[in-house]
Amino acid sequence: MKKTGLFMMVALLVFLTACMPSAGTEQKTLTFWHIGIGKERTILEEAVKRFEEKHPDVKVEIVAHQNDAYKTKLPVAMGGGNPPDIFHSWGGGWLGEFVEAGQVYDLTDQVDADRFAPAALEAATFDGKIMGVPLAMDVVPVWYNKEVFEKYDIEPPETWDELMQVMETLKKNDVIPFALANKTKWTGAFYLMYLADRVGGEQVFQNAMDRKGSFDHPAYVKAGEYIQQLVKAGAFPEGFNGLDEDTGQSRQLFYSGKAAMYVMGSWFLNNIQDENPEMEKKVDFFPFPAVPDGKGDPSNLVGGVSPVYSISASCKYPDLAVELLKELTSEETVKPFAEHRGAIPALKGIEIDDESVQRLKEMVDQANYLQIYYDQTLPPELAEEHKNTTQSLFGLKMSPKEAAKAMEKKAKEQLDQ
Repeated sequence: MKKTGLFMMVALLVFLTACMPSAGTEQKTLTFWHIGIGKERTILEEAVKRFEEKHPDVKVEIVAHQNDAYKTKLPVAMGGGNPPDIFHSWGGGWLGEFVEAGQVYDLTDQVDADRFAPAALEAATFDGKIMGVPLAMDVVPVWYNKEVFEKYDIEPPETWDELMQVMETLKKNDVIPFALANKTKWTGAFYLMYLADRVGGEQVFQNAMDRKGSFDHPAYVKAGEYIQQLVKAGAFPEGFNGLDEDTGQSRQLFYSGKAAMYVMGSWFLNNIQDENPEMEKKVDFFPFPAVPDGKGDPSNLVGGVSPVYSISASCKYPDLAVELLKELTSEETVKPFAEHRGAIPALKGIEIDDESVQRLKEMVDQANYLQIYYDQTLPPELAEEHKNTTQSLFGLKMSPKEAAKAMEKKAKEQLDQ
């Protein structure tokens, strides 16, 4: 019995030892936060799966967030000392805050800068250091429902006066001119950026940023007047400042034909393919119209770089995180991502098959200037003031002069240092 018992104990120890991971095969974990939806999310998950197959000792924990909730959750995680290893950003001032706080891993010697479009990589470069890698670039055209336009014999407007005529025809036929859900504020900001550019040209914003000009420049006041002209003319759905973009309230108005136009980023193509594939053949787009006596080039575009993926400075396995970034920015990821998202690839040499994406890329190639979203360029507090004052313009709670003065006051606090 003693021999039998000893044999069983030895056998049990051998079994347990065999089941325990050795030091060389210790399971490592990386956390990855992103805001992808629909097919975009699937493409990112497939990239992670390819990475895990190449690194069987690594498990990637993926957390997908809604866009606006993410903007609060990531700073809290960063400030609390518990950030994800790899995280999404839009580059620019938003990422810059984390860079300045020493919370981002320096990728300068870890990535091949020549692989990326210079304009895209610039959004993630600070003082000559690469602090993130971009996947794609987006632009914001005016989307329109071709069936609605054809039904009422409407042509895409090229000027403000033509836009007013289009709106009048749509209103007479009980069609909302523009779908807009502005609870999230950044959706209405597209109009302010475009109108300020169309009125005063691209230097208005850059001069205000560099403090060679100001955010109460007459172009901003005029842009506010145009916004309030749209509101008073009934351009938007009832209660638009309380409608939620993240839950798709604006898109449903557009899909249903209740609204004819939609000022939104090129990622809208991804929304259509995920939510309403039949709608794709009914949709087209045109540039934001020119305004009377405007100094801005009508080919100028509003857009940005997104996503940009960075590694937190506290990451336990930065070398592995770099390998994951390389998988996330491989051609195998970027090509389908750009096509489904309706985005321009940030990687050089990517051939896009989707006709709509090709046309969007041509629009970018032919543009005189690409205005990066203000809230990605400005420091966070000033970016929030920009969104708040713009939402107040839409709500008719501030006059154009009041909004411009409030923005300039905050700019002096943030930028005049």
